[in-house]
Amino acid sequence: MKTKIHWGIIGLGKIAHKFAQDLRQVPDAKLHAVASTDRERANAFAEQYHAQYAFGSYEAILNCPHLDVVYVATPHVLHHSVVMMCLRRRIPVLCEKPLAMNTKEVRKMIDTARQNYTFFMEAMWSQFVPAFRKTLELIQAGAIGRPLSIKADFCSKFTYNLESRAFNKELGGGALLDIGIYPVMLSLAVFGKPKTVQALATFGESGVDYSCATNFQYENGAIFMGHSSMMHNSRIEASIYGDKGVLHLPSRFHHPKTILWEKEDGSVETINMPFDGHGYQFEAAHVTHCLKTNELESPIMSHQFSLDLIGLLDAVRAEIGLVYPNHD
Repeated sequence: MKTKIHWGIIGLGKIAHKFAQDLRQVPDAKLHAVASTDRERANAFAEQYHAQYAFGSYEAILNCPHLDVVYVATPHVLHHSVVMMCLRRRIPVLCEKPLAMNTKEVRKMIDTARQNYTFFMEAMWSQFVPAFRKTLELIQAGAIGRPLSIKADFCSKFTYNLESRAFNKELGGGALLDIGIYPVMLSLAVFGKPKTVQALATFGESGVDYSCATNFQYENGAIFMGHSSMMHNSRIEASIYGDKGVLHLPSRFHHPKTILWEKEDGSVETINMPFDGHGYQFEAAHVTHCLKTNELESPIMSHQFSLDLIGLLDAVRAEIGLVYPNHD
């Protein structure tokens, strides 16, 4: 078994810096190579994080020696093309969320990974944060009885700039795909796929959803209520209500360090699960383990979960009328 997994990063924005910082906490992982469309940025990033190789194009990293896996952190409109480029060369991939712009693109990526016997996973880091995983385990164990409803919000006031990625339609901007994906992901992790999808959105001058509210209903009568916005802040909390208790995930619920377990008798148990860093080290460690044990798919963040998630996002977009012309 290989002792160190050599990582590459494609796309060197803000999230790539956080990932590189947290990768240092994974003992059997090492940042080996980085790639950007800006050679100076690549050189500076490699120097800062002690990567051996720096490339001035995304394609160039494909020929990097001793590269075991790449983390794709480009804007999401580029995920499909960059991931396909890697998978066709049988380079394992961890790709930022959303995995692509729609179900058709995601299905092609997954099919290509399977055809090439190459590991591929969506970087839904929440699924690996200890307190988030513990929440799902408590629900599965019946800690709150039968789950009946979820309320989750993710609203964060973005700097208003029509040229920035978040507001730019050509770069896949909008609240839903950027931050609304987290409440939707929580609903899928707890309840599975809904029977009914309802959604409302407020659109801005750039043509993307500045705010989006979602309601899902399930065959068993359970309900999900989600809200995302780029125009104002919220507490970024989530609550899962059952017939025998409630689990509260304080801010920020998608990478929590605390669970508040409100029990049937009214008492509240606080479960603290702190960690250092940003929280990306857990997904990095999981992928590193999968590669060392020759897995082709994560048993936690499965291909099917990613297909179901992008399918839900597609359904919400259909409800609110959000179309990305270069992809849909």
